Amino acid sequence: MPVIGRLVALVVLGLVMAGCAGGSAGTPGSGDLVAIGAGLAGPAGLSATVYAHGPAHVSAFALDRQGRLWLAGAAATDAGADGVYLVPSAGDTPVEVIADLHTPLGLLWVDGELFVAAKDQVVAYGGFHGTAFATHRTVVTFPRGTGELNGLVQGPDGRLRLGISAPCDHCQATSAYSASVVSFRPDGSGLTVEVHRIRAAVGLAYYPGTSHLFATLNQRDDLGAKTPGDLLVSLERGQDWRFPECYGQGGSACTGVPDAVATLDPHGGVDGVAVVTGQLGDSVGTAAIVAEYAVGKVQIVPLATAPSGTGYAGTAAAFLTGLKNPVPVVVGSGGRLFVGDWTTGLVYEIRTS
Repeated sequence: MPVIGRLVALVVLGLVMAGCAGGSAGTPGSGDLVAIGAGLAGPAGLSATVYAHGPAHVSAFALDRQGRLWLAGAAATDAGADGVYLVPSAGDTPVEVIADLHTPLGLLWVDGELFVAAKDQVVAYGGFHGTAFATHRTVVTFPRGTGELNGLVQGPDGRLRLGISAPCDHCQATSAYSASVVSFRPDGSGLTVEVHRIRAAVGLAYYPGTSHLFATLNQRDDLGAKTPGDLLVSLERGQDWRFPECYGQGGSACTGVPDAVATLDPHGGVDGVAVVTGQLGDSVGTAAIVAEYAVGKVQIVPLATAPSGTGYAGTAAAFLTGLKNPVPVVVGSGGRLFVGDWTTGLVYEIRTS
């Protein structure tokens, strides 16, 4: 999977998979969804509004200390014309503050700096003065062809963690950083591969107050109907997911591979993930919210301890429909969930009604 290959592949998959469905009875969001505003359908008790009309190809979110929403735009062409934008408040036109980027898919505020994962680098921008940043520094650089740089989060240990896709759909990667999750300190030191041979860890999110890291995992595209589906997984240091031989099918090819938290739609093009712990009311409760680009919906996975007593297990169900191609999701202050639509550039705010 080449750089921006995920976005290109998902455009094609979106045409093929538009009729896919998901969900199961007894799960929040699994019943009949109702109109909740802004052209979306979701569970009764929630409301949706358009928070901002962002640029087309909205690809990532971040929140600063003031609770303001920042977003990245990443087209599927890697022409070096992408950017990062600030939305000062609801209804405001996004202001471009960083221009001429190559496929920014990870954004994160840490100690007054905005970290941007784009192409083969993570760069930190500082000294924001309302319309632009005064400084920037390269934090880490990966060899060209390593793979697509995806979601970026900070763990409770202070280290940053970054998902890196394989540079191909199903070949053996030659770089240790390909098909991995890496961690490093905010100054760029201590770069370490923590999770090995995992095809495409795209969205990353911590369960608040814990070291439990969730990730969305895109599966191989060459499998057709053979794929069990994209996955929501829980990651720990030292795991080996055995890409490309193992793709969730079980058997000897997957010996030692951890169980997924939930199986999502086949070729759903999973992207951003956020963990809510009551912000959207008791009917939603504690759950992972997962965007699926190719099928145009947002899924919910209620998070419960697995029967074995270790890890989590859940069942995915439809949570929001009416979007074209949702990509980023993030939990904001005041009980809000932000969802960005890559195709339309619309940013939706979801809250209890």
